Amino acid sequence: MGDVFKALADPTRRTILDELTDRNGQTLFEICARLATKHELGLSRQAISQHLDVLEAAGLVETAREGRYKFHYINTTPLEPIVERWLKGREGAP
Repeated sequence: MGDVFKALADPTRRTILDELTDRNGQTLFEICARLATKHELGLSRQAISQHLDVLEAAGLVETAREGRYKFHYINTTPLEPIVERWLKGREGAP
């Protein structure tokens, strides 16, 4: 769970996850373009690639190769223990 919190601590990584939520299955090039145009983030491809590596290490992003392209997909499974820990018992609570 610690890796998930570390990955989510960075606002750029949260923005990348937002982009993958909006449009899942993007290449690095597509993610870079969307971050630059929609969010005016002028990060290098290498910097975004490093952020994706952190997200992948935490299990929040999965990748799949198709030919010469590598597609990135959001994976919300690592968030389930967090939700269960703090929100499960709140059903019906004021």
